[in-house]
Amino acid sequence: MNDHTEGGHPARQFIIADDHPLFRNALRLSIQQTFPGATIVEACDLQSLQQCVAEHPDCDLLLLDLHMPGAHGFSGLIFLSGQYPQLPVMVVSANEKPEIMCRAIDYGACGFLPKSAPVEQIAEALQQSLAGEIWLPPAVAERYQEGSAQDVGVADVIATLTPQQFRVATMLAEGLLNKQIAYEMQVTKATVKAHLTALFRKLGVNSRTQAVLALSSLDVEAPGQFAPPQQPDANSK
Repeated sequence: MNDHTEGGHPARQFIIADDHPLFRNALRLSIQQTFPGATIVEACDLQSLQQCVAEHPDCDLLLLDLHMPGAHGFSGLIFLSGQYPQLPVMVVSANEKPEIMCRAIDYGACGFLPKSAPVEQIAEALQQSLAGEIWLPPAVAERYQEGSAQDVGVADVIATLTPQQFRVATMLAEGLLNKQIAYEMQVTKATVKAHLTALFRKLGVNSRTQAVLALSSLDVEAPGQFAPPQQPDANSK
């Protein structure tokens, strides 16, 4: 089990999944300030993230960037929620559109933390999520209505995919050809075709084009440039 904090309570476990080292470090510092003694594991892509989750099944909270390598829009969140339903996932993104935040909750996230959030707000979001509550920025929380996400059928399919099928779906959505997918996965083209057949059947489509169109419903617009979390103003204390 985890080490114990000074207060005698079990130390928290966090996984930070983001491909930007600068943000991973900033988020790590914020977590350490809020939860001294916490265990923090980092992943830079979806493949390494799956390994982290397998090695840390008792993790208290996963902080997931929507745009990390190996994920396509909301597909990473949906896949993880389906594969590891016991693991709370908070989305962390520089995309701060309210509709994106609300869709993330509908697709299984326990919260949505903007990358521009100040340290105090990060602490609030983490504490509320660990308490089993959904956290959104106050202005967004007021307008959020559960069940507002569209294309839930595609989300349900993504949640049932095997890890290999998910990788094929992600690369298909990125426009890779069968031979390119086979090369990336180090499998035969026949294996890729078998995964595609299963994916088409689950999506209820008959072609690559129809599958890509269906998967595109989970797209998320790329965010702007990342700015580190704002530190507390020393003059405000």
